[in-house]
Amino acid sequence: MSFLRGYLAALIDPTYRTNALKVAAIVGSILLAINHGAALTQNKMTRARWISAVLTYCVPYMVSVHGQYVSRTKKL
Repeated sequence: MSFLRGYLAALIDPTYRTNALKVAAIVGSILLAINHGAALTQNKMTRARWISAVLTYCVPYMVSVHGQYVSRTKKL
């Protein structure tokens, strides 16, 4: 349970944020183009697609923070 608390705190920790935002921007944009590119170019984005698009950026952010957090906690 302490790992989960630490990870959740790491999601908003500035020491993890900068790198995670860069990863989310790059990976999220690639995934957005793959998953929603046609709908974007054809102006067919629905509300559900926009919600999915936002989550497309959240997942790489969370994965990046997780990797950083695990790496730093193992060093301690």
